[in-house]
Amino acid sequence: MEMIKDYLPISRADMEKRGWEQCDFVYVTGDAYVDHPSFGHAIISRVLESRGYKVGIIPQPDWKDPKSIQVLGEPRLGFLVTAGNMDSMVNHYSVSKKRRSKDLYTPGGKMGRRPDYAAIVYSNLIRSVYKKKPIILGGIEASLRRLAHYDYWSGKVKRSLLLDSQADLISYGMGERSIIEIADALDSGLAVEDITFIDGTVYRTKHIEQVYDCLILPDYRKIREDKEAYAKSFYLQYCNTDPFQGKRLAEPYGDDHLYVVQNPAQKPLTTQEMDDVYALPYMRNYHPSYEKDGGIPAFQEVKFSLISNRGCFGACSFCALTFHQGRIIQARSHDSLVSEAKLLTEEADFKGYIHDVGGPTANFRFPACKKQETKGACTDRQCLFPKPCKNLIADHSDYICLLKKLRDIPKVKKVFIRSGIRFDYLLADKNRKFLEELCRYHVSGQLKVAPEHVADEVLSLMGKPEHSVYMRFAEEYKKMNEKLGLKQYLVPYLMSSHPGSTLRSAVKLAEYLRDLGYMPEQVQDFYPTPSTISTCMYYTGLDPRNMKPVYVPLNPHEKAMQRALIQYRRPENYDLVYEALHKAGRTDLIGFGEKCLIRPARPHGGPGKQGGMRSEKAVSDRPQKKKKTIRNIHKKAGKKA
Repeated sequence: MEMIKDYLPISRADMEKRGWEQCDFVYVTGDAYVDHPSFGHAIISRVLESRGYKVGIIPQPDWKDPKSIQVLGEPRLGFLVTAGNMDSMVNHYSVSKKRRSKDLYTPGGKMGRRPDYAAIVYSNLIRSVYKKKPIILGGIEASLRRLAHYDYWSGKVKRSLLLDSQADLISYGMGERSIIEIADALDSGLAVEDITFIDGTVYRTKHIEQVYDCLILPDYRKIREDKEAYAKSFYLQYCNTDPFQGKRLAEPYGDDHLYVVQNPAQKPLTTQEMDDVYALPYMRNYHPSYEKDGGIPAFQEVKFSLISNRGCFGACSFCALTFHQGRIIQARSHDSLVSEAKLLTEEADFKGYIHDVGGPTANFRFPACKKQETKGACTDRQCLFPKPCKNLIADHSDYICLLKKLRDIPKVKKVFIRSGIRFDYLLADKNRKFLEELCRYHVSGQLKVAPEHVADEVLSLMGKPEHSVYMRFAEEYKKMNEKLGLKQYLVPYLMSSHPGSTLRSAVKLAEYLRDLGYMPEQVQDFYPTPSTISTCMYYTGLDPRNMKPVYVPLNPHEKAMQRALIQYRRPENYDLVYEALHKAGRTDLIGFGEKCLIRPARPHGGPGKQGGMRSEKAVSDRPQKKKKTIRNIHKKAGKKA
């Protein structure tokens, strides 16, 4: 098929322009159509196109109207369905389960253009019209719900999304390999129910005797009623996400005499394969039909950024990357990234700034050790936690070279790094050249990092390094900037109410912020999203890695207190902080001393009249002290570190 440099069809008129009578695949997505490699639907559809398949896109169909998924007609081979770049429930609701006001993946940021549990809703809509046509689910929502999972929004353990959606297959993970194999199998005439052999897929069967070399998980009925059984089942899944060592898993659904079978993950892409994916003829913009509505807000965040890698061996407990992209790093070549960067410089609105060069973790460019390239990641240990593995290869030289090449491109003024930097990996590298390059060229005043907490008992459950590691990094960062004659500061991301976090550990975090002289403007409450260790802890009260009990702050009032402690200076938080300090047995922090968090309450004083907080107003009442700017804050932090 001749490759046409244009957007893929979203209407019959578009199909007619290409001379198509029928699509091979119709791709239904909960996002607006953005033809850019930061969007999963663009990658998968362009990969299929490169193999000669005709793909049409139906972005954000009206899920209440069956006609909305018939606009391109019946596809020859099947429907592809994704909720979008985000889980639709995370997209719609905050951690407090309040409806968000904007959907950044919709024209103009308008909310309400996709349903809750979008992958299920779209798939059932298709099935209501096309009874027998194959439906293949993909994307983050399907990937993380591929087996039974705890659903935070309903408070229930839900079945595999494959069953509730009436779909035929799930392509989990990033999907480039598996989608081609699925397409080729369907194109060869193979019935979709017989496609049971492709890595990176999930299917259903009533014939478990035909599934070879598989590990049988606990029955859904068991894990739905027994939290210990759920934790054990989850950890079996977690330990079998590796494409080289992971076993085939089968989850029984006794009521229906069904099994949902997960094949091992697809193998990592080679550098050449990654390059080929990102060299496909993307239009590198949202569909022009969205211009009248103000475009797609999420696209502006990635338009001038480069994706250099996939996967993450950091394995934070609250992150689902182990289930989706895996622990083995896949990276693009320098030539591929430089070529894309040059395309960015040709955009009319390019101002000379590349906003990011990274991925899940910016400074991971290669697998953690040589073994991972052929044998996969270890199932019984992590690469960085609790300490860096003795086999870890901590080397930033390739990343340094890449960044220099990007800086040297004509029209490029500055290359920023905004993806996460693993500071423990940086410290594991005996050479500090990357830290120097980072400070000299790739930070603009502030570097955002994610220590997440300061209490080691909480950090341990998060899968994060001890607080002393972050303090060591903060000191080295300060000294490097002093050496370079730069005034640049660290901005820490912090999380409240993670499993294991008690009021006392929250107070410890508040004391750290007091000594730092810094109050975060935003605090991330722990969000129990599907398929993370932390979510398993949240639901079961057990650490699935060792089955030890874990304290979980479930009460909304306690969670509000933990959050308020992090922002203890705010006058509206006074009552919550006062109550928290009493409940934690830390009334020594209520008073007029330099170490106190708040002042004693005045009789009959409301929260705004207490005079009891060391708030910004209270600070400004002391004329000898300047209002704390971010620079003053980190100057003080550097001395204390």
